[in-house]
Amino acid sequence: MKNIVIVGRPNTGKSTLFNGLTNSRDALVHDRPGVTRDTISGRVPNRPWTVFDTAGLENAKSGVAQNSTDMAIKTIENADAILFVVDGRVGLNPMDLEWAKLVHKKSKAPALLLVNKSESSKRLSDIHDFYKLGFGEPLLISAEHKRGFDEIYEFMDKIGGIEQETENEDKTIKVAVLGQPNVGKSTFVNRVLGENRQIVMDAPGITRDTVKIPTRFYGRDIVIMDTAGLRRKAGVTDDVETLSALKSLDAIEKSDIVILIVDATKNIENQALSIAARVYDAGKILCVALNKWDLVEEAERDDKLLKLKHQFTNSFHQIIKPLILAISAEKGTGVQNLFKRIYEQWDISNTDAPTSLINRIIEKLVAERQPPMSRLKRPMKIKFARQTGHHPIKITINVGGASDIPESYTRYLRRGIATALKMEHLPIIIEYKKEENPFDNN
Repeated sequence: MKNIVIVGRPNTGKSTLFNGLTNSRDALVHDRPGVTRDTISGRVPNRPWTVFDTAGLENAKSGVAQNSTDMAIKTIENADAILFVVDGRVGLNPMDLEWAKLVHKKSKAPALLLVNKSESSKRLSDIHDFYKLGFGEPLLISAEHKRGFDEIYEFMDKIGGIEQETENEDKTIKVAVLGQPNVGKSTFVNRVLGENRQIVMDAPGITRDTVKIPTRFYGRDIVIMDTAGLRRKAGVTDDVETLSALKSLDAIEKSDIVILIVDATKNIENQALSIAARVYDAGKILCVALNKWDLVEEAERDDKLLKLKHQFTNSFHQIIKPLILAISAEKGTGVQNLFKRIYEQWDISNTDAPTSLINRIIEKLVAERQPPMSRLKRPMKIKFARQTGHHPIKITINVGGASDIPESYTRYLRRGIATALKMEHLPIIIEYKKEENPFDNN
């Protein structure tokens, strides 16, 4: 895979271009300058390219802007090709010249100059000014309308050729890291990556995009997704934060495993329990990581862990034993063990339980507690069961007679099946299939 990096000053349309090239909506797009902070990456479909969306290059001596620019420069240094984006409506800006000099200094990779927002020639400034940037002939594009994309693909193909699917792509586990602001999500991601890829500051709301990073950790290929912190709705007044929160929740659906980071030095808030409920409802594997465990007094640890486990266990009927592990992202303690445990759960969720075993388990459960009568006073008869899905585990039960099985009895069956199959940490879905009576229509 080759790396193509999108660079330029803020608000030139880099994130819109990224979404167009990756055929996604992974990059947060907003009219406000400086929305992108972390460097995010994605695959260009059917080409051997990973495209990187960088934060707008800014002159800053400290704070988030400096960290974002430093990461963008580091990405430029590792680029195989560069897309330098300018705003065709605004015209050449002194910052464009300054950052063009930096790109020439930091990278010898081939570069393509893109004059974005070129939908109307009447609104364009003098494009000949852009030759001063030293990238040759500018290409007029509209990232919003995908105008000029064929020429961008031609540029890629001259350097890297046309590709094919990535091997082992379907074996890659997608791990989303969620939590409230400032609980240590980006520190955790950096620990897994072994580098300071994500901006870490002692302030909430630093991460805005959901950043997907392919890596290999503890013997497995994964894509780790660092998400924006989720706050209570009452605390969200900014529309950029609202968009970030929606992307974080969307990461649950796109993941295989969710790691919910909570601050072990504080009490668990209902917001964290709400996130966990979304994960369970989506049928995803959940691991609750008690971060900053090293800051909890040793004498208090056993009681605190027991209290937290009771809090999570009593809050949800979807699962028997929430997987709750203590870690320190800052020091690295417990991180490898956490991944060992979630890989184990992933492997269990990928197995097929013998049909004969499932039926024996259900027969025993029914013998111990008979199904209730339906509203029409008809008995429910469980006839046959089998596993019909993975990730999450799905059990399909063929039933005769009543079909309005109460949720309480479904929970009973689910807990019994999970316990017998040693799947207490996993979500299990039970689906009923009504067997038709051949004499009903006679």
